[in-house]
Order: sequence, then structure tokens, then C-alpha cells
Amino acid sequence: QVQVVESGGGLVQPGGSLRLSCAASGSIFRINTMGWYRQAPGKEREFVATIGWPGGSTWYGNSAKGRFTISRDFAKNTVYLQMNSLKPEDTAVYYCKLVHSGGDSWGQGTQVTVSS
Repeated sequence: QVQVVESGGGLVQPGGSLRLSCAASGSIFRINTMGWYRQAPGKEREFVATIGWPGGSTWYGNSAKGRFTISRDFAKNTVYLQMNSLKPEDTAVYYCKLVHSGGDSWGQGTQVTVSS
């Protein structure tokens, strides 16, 4: 069984920063990528960023380019999302997606609210 657990969400003012973490554990033979998606109320789930494993190549969605940075701790099977210059439209539940040899696994999500 594979577990994917996100943390680090919360309430932040516009222009502020937040760092999300996602840790993968369990019966994982090989990780291909780990990444982040988000879903705002009434909207479809949207790609934010992903990072390759073990190479470290990164890909970003348009909403994340220039403001968000994805990174990882290879030894801990953990990925981070550093979010800067946050805007109210970044408010959403952020989900971590693990793509591994056994398939895709999702976390439960962490709420990010950007509001004054």
C-alpha cells in the first residue's frame, strides 16, 4: 500500500508565501514523478508543477511559472512546493500526485487560502 500525505497549507495574505510538503511512503518500487495539482471551488483540477525522479527535471503550469518552485528530497521521497507572491486566485485545495511503478496515488489534499 502506498501513502501520500500533504502538509503546509493554511491562510496567508495576498503577496505572502507558503511552502507545501508531500511525503510518499509504503510499497513503492520506483517513483517516476511527484507533483502538485489544485482544485478551486467549482473548477476542475488544475496542474501546478511536477518533478522527475531521480533526474529532477521540472515542469510548471502557467499559473505557477515565475512564482512557484517545486523541489524534492530524494532520500525522503518528499516533494515541496514553495509558493511566493500568492494571489487570492491561488486559493484551492492542493493535491499531491505520485506517479510510480504501481500506478498513480493521490494525497487527501491541503487547503490553501489567500485572503486579507
